[in-house]
Amino acid sequence: MPPRSAILTVMTGAALKAGRSVVRDFGEIDQLQVSRKGTADFATAADKRSEKILHQELSKARPTCGFLMEESGEIAGSDPTHRFVIDPIDGTHNFIHAIPYFCISIGYEKQLRDGSFETQAAVIYDPLRNELFCAEMHQGAMLDDKRIMVSNRAEPDTCHIATFLPQAVPGSYHDKIFATLRQQPYSLRAFGATALDLAYVAAGRLDAACHVNFKAWDISAGTLLVREAGGRTFLRTEKDKPLIISGNALIHEKIVAAASAV
Repeated sequence: MPPRSAILTVMTGAALKAGRSVVRDFGEIDQLQVSRKGTADFATAADKRSEKILHQELSKARPTCGFLMEESGEIAGSDPTHRFVIDPIDGTHNFIHAIPYFCISIGYEKQLRDGSFETQAAVIYDPLRNELFCAEMHQGAMLDDKRIMVSNRAEPDTCHIATFLPQAVPGSYHDKIFATLRQQPYSLRAFGATALDLAYVAAGRLDAACHVNFKAWDISAGTLLVREAGGRTFLRTEKDKPLIISGNALIHEKIVAAASAV
């Protein structure tokens, strides 16, 4: 396993520090369950605390970089070609309900000649399990410094797919995608944290993930993790038909062929 680069060292340090804040806040959630408004407000404050720590730590190490963040939006840097893409708590609804499935996600991106951004380094941190997923382009993917790979399951009836629950609108895009997946013999799971789903695909715990509701901060780190772990990702970003499908190479194209036709 190659040693962590300077940028990954900075990113992991920031994630670990923010994670300590998130764990403390999560410990307070159970006491707030009697108040729906109370938990939602508390979770928003926890999101902002985590994001502030991440922004401060990463800015100190890379003061010229820009930021794209869930809570604060876009902050331009003096270097427009590099940015951090941050989700301070991916899986906020789980967090609100004291469900222990959420993470911190950080992608470090470089702007390409066509103006698009490509993730160069990625960190996804599950602070409750103290599991640190990280990857760097052409360097592989790791979980707690051990190399990880996507699964090698190929038979649909043996595969677990992380996905979403459709909107209660028959015939909607969400409904059609979900119906397409249901027609296949996969075991579907809706966990509620896209970034962590992608990390689990990279680690071989899940065989694929298919989502339609996502933002840049949900997928920036996870897509690199999957690719560096030997997996594949299909991404469609059209406003009316967003779709991301990541998975091992043995079943990825089967899922893409079925879902991307919708």
